[in-house]
Amino acid sequence: MREPEKIAVLTDSCADLSPEIAKENGIFVVPLSVVYPEKIYQDGVDITAEDIYRRMPEEVPTTTLPAGACIKDTFREIRERGYRYVIALIFSSGISGTFNTIRMLGEEAEGLEVRVFDTKTASLGLGMIALQTVRYIQEGKSFLELQAIVQSLIRNTKVFFCVDTLEYLKRGGRIGKITCMAGSVLQIKPIITFSEDGLLVNVGKARGRMKSMEDIAQRVENLIPKKGRYNMALAHGGCPEDLEIVRKALSGEIRKASMFCESAIDSVLACHVGPRLIGAGVQILEF
Repeated sequence: MREPEKIAVLTDSCADLSPEIAKENGIFVVPLSVVYPEKIYQDGVDITAEDIYRRMPEEVPTTTLPAGACIKDTFREIRERGYRYVIALIFSSGISGTFNTIRMLGEEAEGLEVRVFDTKTASLGLGMIALQTVRYIQEGKSFLELQAIVQSLIRNTKVFFCVDTLEYLKRGGRIGKITCMAGSVLQIKPIITFSEDGLLVNVGKARGRMKSMEDIAQRVENLIPKKGRYNMALAHGGCPEDLEIVRKALSGEIRKASMFCESAIDSVLACHVGPRLIGAGVQILEF
């Protein structure tokens, strides 16, 4: 009988996995950095999204890639724990250089065979991909099998977001292919997703906060297959009470999901989207 391969899952802090969830699932997380004049903070280590919101709009920090030393230390820890293979699932290269940095350092990691994936998504989408990959490893999938499976997971994971304003995305240069501007007078809210090349793109607009949340819930519901398995996830940016509205709208679909997860967004994403983001997503498991 073949001895199971020891495969680690690595992701970055933009997967929005809480420390408890990451530890429970054995996922290694590399933090991106948040830069204020007084200090560089590590996302999810010594700063949270709530810390960011408290200082907005007067102070809007910048963000940077994970420190090279931190990435190298994480690969070293993985190897020292007895892993031979690494599946690295990384924040979209369309809006971050994290993928290329981890890919280059993964090629240099001694004693490890590393496969790095540009997931073309972030937040709840990236988190779902990481968690489902862990489940496939637990089922005994090989490193070679996982490489094809992860590509399918990336193609079959779709997320939608609504934000109160595009101002923070414009400030941070992460506006991507978004062309509809939020209107302050008419309260027009853009509905945002990731394009196939991992850039942010608007797929619609809604008048008012409530309509925008109803819109993303409907878009997710429309993607859910009548037969077959799927996962679902929700995320919020400092507004759990609004997330409850989306959760209720999707309650029937949530009950049928193979996996459901809910999270608050990380501090790096909070810098770029501002407060009060709502996100919903689905991952189809029948390829």
